Amino acid sequence: MLKKPKFIKPLSAYHPSFLSIAIKIKQFDRKMDMLFSKEKYSNFKNQTPLKYRIKKHKSKLIRKLDDDQMYMQYNKIKNLQIVVEELNGTIIKPNEIFSYFNLLGKPTPKRGFKEGMELRHGVPRGAIGGGICQSSNLIYWMALHTPLEIIERHHHSFDPFSDDKRVLPFASGATVMYNYIDLQFKNPTPYDIQLLLSIDDEFLYGEIRVDTELKHSYKVYEKNHYFEKIDNDYFRSNELHRKVIDKKSGNTITNEFIVRNYSGVKYIPTKDKFNAKFSCDLD
Repeated sequence: MLKKPKFIKPLSAYHPSFLSIAIKIKQFDRKMDMLFSKEKYSNFKNQTPLKYRIKKHKSKLIRKLDDDQMYMQYNKIKNLQIVVEELNGTIIKPNEIFSYFNLLGKPTPKRGFKEGMELRHGVPRGAIGGGICQSSNLIYWMALHTPLEIIERHHHSFDPFSDDKRVLPFASGATVMYNYIDLQFKNPTPYDIQLLLSIDDEFLYGEIRVDTELKHSYKVYEKNHYFEKIDNDYFRSNELHRKVIDKKSGNTITNEFIVRNYSGVKYIPTKDKFNAKFSCDLD
């Protein structure tokens, strides 16, 4: 395949209107792909919890920002409430694919979505539906602790905040943008798997449950984490791995590589952060 020369920039680099056109083309392409796909996508919901819990997690809703940006934090909660309404109780049946945006649809003001914070090229800005990535982050982290097979996941191209009160490894979440940057995973098991979400004023809560007790558990951990400086810019990298553990014996069955992450850093790391480690065992 012929590659374009590096000195040729994408059209979106020359004018904002070109970026809007490029996004609309990608959204249309994704709609066509989904429309003509032979895959079956989950769309059935039952909010009665299935019998066995595989993984649960929660994430704190409010992060302290500048006073003129705090309204976007409160709007984010409104946006996440809609996400919870649309996704809570989703059943992923055997061989079905969970698609975040196939279930959620397009975030629009008409549907009640507010202006929340969105990161565009690592710069925070207001956008309708901003902040919903907090839900995709939580869902992806939980899915890594299950037999679900990740089909599509994108990580943020920039690390915007320092590690103050961070409890999960760097880049253990999933960014989303309607509809061409999606989060998708497939159920390869013979069992029904269920996503439960709820929210209050302080936390977003999630659970993944199953109708049959599984023989294995999963532990996700970080390896080869480091910061580096190139010229005047900082970058961060790590790998996510997981252990598949036999519940009965407690023995590790396999060690699996999940993904390598690499992104720019929008802050100056302190010296002690160059070997930072994080706990991954929150339940």
